[in-house]
Order: sequence, then C-alpha cells, then structure tokens
Amino acid sequence: MRSPFAALHRLVRSVVPIRVRGIPGRARWLRTRPLSDSWGFDRGTPIDRYYIEGFLARNAGAIRGHVLEVKSSAYTDRFGSAVESRDVLDIDATNPNATVVADLAATWDLPEARFDCFILTQTLQFVFDIRAAIAGAHRVLRPGGALIVTLPCVSRIAPRYGQARDYWRFTPASCRRLFQETFGIAQVTVEPLGNVAAAVAFLRGAAVEEVPRRVLDANDPDFPVIVAVRAVRR
Repeated sequence: MRSPFAALHRLVRSVVPIRVRGIPGRARWLRTRPLSDSWGFDRGTPIDRYYIEGFLARNAGAIRGHVLEVKSSAYTDRFGSAVESRDVLDIDATNPNATVVADLAATWDLPEARFDCFILTQTLQFVFDIRAAIAGAHRVLRPGGALIVTLPCVSRIAPRYGQARDYWRFTPASCRRLFQETFGIAQVTVEPLGNVAAAVAFLRGAAVEEVPRRVLDANDPDFPVIVAVRAVRR
C-alpha cells in the first residue's frame, strides 16, 4: 500500500533545488516558523518585490506626467519617465510625504481627473470596500491615465495590521472582474506573476538574493505570488 505521505514527499522534493541560507536540508521547509517575520526584509529583498518592480519597469512608459503614489514617491522616482509632478496619497495625515490625505474608498474626498498615472502597489488588501477603492482610483485619473496596481495572491498576514485589517488575497479572475467592472473590458490587462517555488520561498521569508534567478523568472499562472494589473481610464 502506498504511503499516505508519498504525495507530500513529492511536493517537498518539487521545491528543490532552492537552497536558502540557514536551510541545508529539504525537510526544513516543513518547519512551522518562517525564516523571517518581515517578508524577508531582514535577509535582503522580499520576493514579491522582484515581481512588483519588474512589472513597474515594464510599464515605466506609463509613469509620466502628474503621478500619484501611496505612502511615498519612491517608485515614481525610480521608474518614472517624463514625470512633471508627483503626489503622495495617504489616509494618515501624520505622514510627512503625504500631499493628498484621503481614504481611497471615500471617493467623494478624492480629487477628480487630476493624474496621468496612479501607482498602487500592495495596498488594496487593506481596504475592505474594494469596489469603492477601485472607483476611487478611477476617479483620480485623467482620461487616458493609467492605474498601475499590484495585489497579493500569496502572502503572510501583515504584522503592522495584525489580524484586524488585512482583508483580502486576490486571483487573476477576481482582479479581471473587479477592474473591468469600473474601467471596461478592453482597458484592463491582468498578469499573474510567480510560481510554486517562489511562492513557497516567499511564505518562508526567504529573500530574492537567496533564490536562483531561474526559479524567480519561471512563471506559472496557476501559482502566482502577486497579480499585476494595468487599467486605463477611457
């Protein structure tokens, strides 16, 4: 009779040949505590950032004109092309970088048709009224303006918000439906990014610097780490 653990053993073996500092053997992937409690920041670059920043680099041409970003203008500064002005959105008025203090889901508080690009990375999982937030993102864009957004498919619960405010994880299908409802079918492009090995490494808290590039660059739409969306206002 075949061992009930045979399938699990094959799954663990499928993760190899990833070799992460401090994990010499395969069985260590089955430990119940992660390598890092902060997505791998303490070990290097978090794995989801590899996919986020690659997506931003591929869409750098859309990061132009008057650009809005959440929390800071770091990605605008890094990836922007022909940026004329930059603004920072935050619900927290104590953020010294914030130039637009508003709740993304409170559409009436947001400026209308002001921006050519809105960079919205790894944020929507913290907004319970997701449809209102997408409507808010649509509202701030000028006609022809691009929303560059990433959302988690696989991730730990965010320590900063604990168990209280980390609401959602997304799939390509849910992103396609949510953004097409507001922007229109022809205006939305959805990209699942990642693979099973990268997802396992990310959940374990490994960093980009510890995972072979060939593993990170393999893309399997059945096992995304993040979902990336570009949506253009008509």
